Amino acid sequence: MSDLKVENSKVPAEKIKNPKLVEAIEKMQADGSKENIDAMITEVVKARFILPANVKQIPNAHTQNGQTVMGQSTQVQFRLLENNQTKQKFFGVFTDIDEMNKWNGTVGSHKVVTDFDSLAGMVMDPKSNTEGFVINAFGKSVTFPKPMVISIKQQFDYMRREKNTIANGAQVKVGEPEEYPIDLMAALINHLSTEPQVNAAFLRMIEQDGKKGYFIVVDFIGDMNSTFEGIADAAKPYIDDDDALTLMPFTMEFARNAVKGIEPFYRKTEEE
Repeated sequence: MSDLKVENSKVPAEKIKNPKLVEAIEKMQADGSKENIDAMITEVVKARFILPANVKQIPNAHTQNGQTVMGQSTQVQFRLLENNQTKQKFFGVFTDIDEMNKWNGTVGSHKVVTDFDSLAGMVMDPKSNTEGFVINAFGKSVTFPKPMVISIKQQFDYMRREKNTIANGAQVKVGEPEEYPIDLMAALINHLSTEPQVNAAFLRMIEQDGKKGYFIVVDFIGDMNSTFEGIADAAKPYIDDDDALTLMPFTMEFARNAVKGIEPFYRKTEEE
């Protein structure tokens, strides 16, 4: 069981249907082309799922106006799937009630309606002790291991950012900095050493339509906006303007290609 919190939708579980996702899964399983895999992932990110859980009312006490007041809090524990061979645990989510009812013992369970963003947050939470999630585990199932969840989450978060740092159609060149920015790097290393979610960071120069700036590729787990905002704030005193800094997650193909063979300027140590 897992008692992590999840954002619960107001939509009743009985109304959850995912015909487009089910169709995309079947098509991908019949023909595992990149096009079909990408189409399925797009539907997964848009879908709402049913997540079975046990709900308990836990008595508690608190002080109010100098008096002890008894109350209750709600504890939600999510049922987990376990791989018989590896003993790894996964969240089990379902596209509809019929698929959920294939899991013995879930008929009377509380039905939490959730989405990909919430699931990704739960999978990435160190307290969850899970290795991903499985869709329709007792039907035409698809498993999303943690590295894949992180990659999908970061790529879609990047594309949904209000300020996309690389303009569509821009002429882009990536290379080495003309001069190594020692003060900027020192500030960033100092900041990143306080961010346990960041594993590594790489520095390159990027030129978009003739305008040059610093390009930092970040290998991290967690919230993109807070991670990137922290890096941007640390860099701000050392760059001319906000447009002179481009940030991108390592999970993006463009980013991985840009730093291929390049040593990171920052790498988290075991002590951190």
